[in-house]
Amino acid sequence: MTRHELRTAGIREPAVCAAYERCRRLNARHGRTYFLATRMLTPAQRPAVHALYGFARWADDIVDDLDPTRSTQARAEELERLGTALHAGLRHGHSEHPVLAALVDTVTRYGIDHEYFTAFLRSMRQDLTVTDYPTRTALNSYVHGSADVIGLQVLPVLGTVTGHEHAAPRAAALGNAFQLTNFLRDLGEDLQRGRVYLPADELAAFGVDRDRLLWCLRAGRPDRRVRHALADQVARTRAIYRYAQPGINMLAPVSRPCVATAFTLYGEILDQLVDADYNVFDTRVSVPATRRLGVAGTAVFGALTTRARARLAGQRHAGTAPTAANSPDVR
Repeated sequence: MTRHELRTAGIREPAVCAAYERCRRLNARHGRTYFLATRMLTPAQRPAVHALYGFARWADDIVDDLDPTRSTQARAEELERLGTALHAGLRHGHSEHPVLAALVDTVTRYGIDHEYFTAFLRSMRQDLTVTDYPTRTALNSYVHGSADVIGLQVLPVLGTVTGHEHAAPRAAALGNAFQLTNFLRDLGEDLQRGRVYLPADELAAFGVDRDRLLWCLRAGRPDRRVRHALADQVARTRAIYRYAQPGINMLAPVSRPCVATAFTLYGEILDQLVDADYNVFDTRVSVPATRRLGVAGTAVFGALTTRARARLAGQRHAGTAPTAANSPDVR
């Protein structure tokens, strides 16, 4: 994280700055689309988004630790220690943990509901023991904690023009859609970890079960039934994207290019999946780098334009002229 971002956000304590830096590195390493989208935010907003992502990534890495010598019990205990440290930090408004120090600072600055983190950790614990979801209701219960609340956590950082209560359902739905997109893209990888994140009853409607998915994984390709089942899951996910989309214009104007970028690029992962004939078993579908950069470039221009208009409007209101010191900045 650049010193400019931290300084602009008013973050100065060395240990807290170091925690924000660590969260930014986690975001850059693991969340390519998400990290690219954050570049559309103002410098003052970016540290908070990195802190939220960094915490989620830290917890997720505990759950998905592939070290064969670490038992489920050991990972559960580590997750429990993380939760205990988080709630202690939130109570005291300060933490010495290398990631939680940034998260606690962000939660305090933006007044983010602590319950969102309780729900998130509940879903992470579920990942240690639950490997299948019989119905959409069961899956939604998990996804609420693993993804819906991420949208709700970020919302105060992004700001709204409609009020939090109007934008919140759309923000939660967008987090849900992003997560379902990941589940479809990562179906093969999740199978290798022993998990299926698609509702069993919806798959069964097409004659698909875990054994058939495992056959496709061994074969490195989907069969006809699996293609039809995945087409149905794509259609359901796109319906959630359509519900979430109006929420973009409910956000503060400076935040819209960021979320619009993520919305576009995650949605195009579904397009890539369809173009690959639903083969998520021998390759990981993704949006080409040139396309990601093209969408991001357009969004950067939009972000700059929005910020310039806002600053000029403020200057006209104050009777001042633009200066280099208050020109748009996306460093």
